[in-house]
Amino acid sequence: MSAAASHRSQEAVPVGANPFSRWAVLAMVLLGGALFVALLWMIGTGTGLGSTNDGQAHVAGKGLNGYAALADYLDRRGFAVTRTRDQRALDRPGLLILTPPAGAEGKELDRIVSARRMIGPTLVIVPKWFAFPAVKGGDKNAKPGWVRLVGANGPNWPGFHDELTLVGGPEKGVKPPKGWKGAGLSAPLADPGVLIGGRGKGLMPLVQTSDERLVLAGYIDDGGDYPGLDMLAVDSPVGPRAGMDGLYPLVFVFEPDLLDNYGMARIENARLAEAIVRATGVEPGGSVAFDMTLNGFGRAQNLLTLAFTPPFLAATLCLLLAAVIVGWRAFLRFGPPLAPERAIAFGKRALVANAAGFVRRARRLHLIAGPYADRARERLVAGLALPRTLDPGATEKAIDRALAARRPDMAPFSVTAAHLRAARRVPNLLKAARDLHALERTLLR
Repeated sequence: MSAAASHRSQEAVPVGANPFSRWAVLAMVLLGGALFVALLWMIGTGTGLGSTNDGQAHVAGKGLNGYAALADYLDRRGFAVTRTRDQRALDRPGLLILTPPAGAEGKELDRIVSARRMIGPTLVIVPKWFAFPAVKGGDKNAKPGWVRLVGANGPNWPGFHDELTLVGGPEKGVKPPKGWKGAGLSAPLADPGVLIGGRGKGLMPLVQTSDERLVLAGYIDDGGDYPGLDMLAVDSPVGPRAGMDGLYPLVFVFEPDLLDNYGMARIENARLAEAIVRATGVEPGGSVAFDMTLNGFGRAQNLLTLAFTPPFLAATLCLLLAAVIVGWRAFLRFGPPLAPERAIAFGKRALVANAAGFVRRARRLHLIAGPYADRARERLVAGLALPRTLDPGATEKAIDRALAARRPDMAPFSVTAAHLRAARRVPNLLKAARDLHALERTLLR
C-alpha cells in the first residue's frame, strides 16, 4: 500500500469514531432479544429439539404406519385437532386418540382410559407393523420419515381389557378377504395378507372383513348409551337402551391399516375415519386430541413452560415489556456519557469562589474580618514602602499619618480596621470592608 493510500484510509475512519449507528445498534438489540426469548420458548416447549417424524406409528409419523394423514384429514374436515405431549391434557373433554406402541404398559393404558370414561370418548388404535427407515434400506428417493414394513405382530398389554383377544388373519388354508366393510362403506384392504382383528365379551363390531371372519374395529358395550355407535355397528341393538349417565364410549381399531397413512390413501378409509369420529359424539369443531406421550414424546412441566403458560404468561409479558422500556431508555441515551462538572473547579478565581461559598454556607462571615484587615495592612505596607519590622500598632499609625497627609477628611486606617474586626452582622461587615477597600485604593492610587 502506498503512503497516499495509507493516509486516505486513516482519514476515512477517524480515531474514536463509533463504527455503528444508533439504528444498527437498535436492530442488533431487538434481534438479539427476540432470539433469546425464542430460545427460552423452544427450550421450555421442546420445539426444534429433534424431529418427531421418526418413522414410528404415531400422529407425527409420515411413513406408512403413521397417522399424520388422519390428523390432517380431520383438521381439514373442521375438527379441532391437537397433538398432545402433556399428560395433563389427557383429561380434557373431547375425543382422545391413543396410538400406543407394542411395548406400552397395559396398566398405564388402563389408567388413562379409565380416567376418561366420564370425561370424553377414547379411540385406541392397535399397532401392528415392524418398520425401519427407508433410507437405511438403500432407497435413495425416500423422504424423511418414510419406512419399510418388514413384519407384523400384535401387542401384548396385560392389565388392559384382558377380556379382549387379538386374532391374526387370514387363517391358513383360507382365502384372504377382498376388503373391509362397515359404516355403509367398503374398500380393499391395504395388505390382505397380514390382518389383526379382535374378539371378546362385550365387543360390538363396527368394521369387519368382507368375509365377516374378523372384527377389524369395534366398541365396548359396557352399559353406556352410545346412539351414534349403535347406529354404525354391524349388529346394532334394537330399540333404546338404559345407558349409564355420563359414560363415554371406548372404541378399538384392531387393524391399523384402516386409519394409518397406508390405508388413508383411499377415500373410503378417510370417510370411515370421519364416520367413527362422529359416531363417538364429536361433531366438526369439536376437540380431537392425538396422544404422543405414550410414544415417548411426553414433555415434563418446568419453569420455562410455566412462564409461557397462563396465568404466568401475564407476568412474563410484563417482564418483557419492562425490558423493552429499559432498552428504549438506553437507546434514547445513545452515545458517550456526559462528563460531570467538578465539584471544585480549577483556578485562583474559582478557588476563592469555592472558599467564599464554604464560608457563606457555614454562616461564619465574621471570622474573615480580622484576616481581611490584616491582609489590607500588609498590602499598604508594601505599597507605601514602610518598614516590615514594625509591630502592627506602629504600622497602623504610620498608615494613618500617610492617609492624613493625602485625605485628612477620611477616617484613619486604624479606626476603619477596628470597625471591621468588631462587626458581626453581614451589613456591618460589608460596609466596613468597602470603607477599608476605598481607603486602600486612595493610598495606592
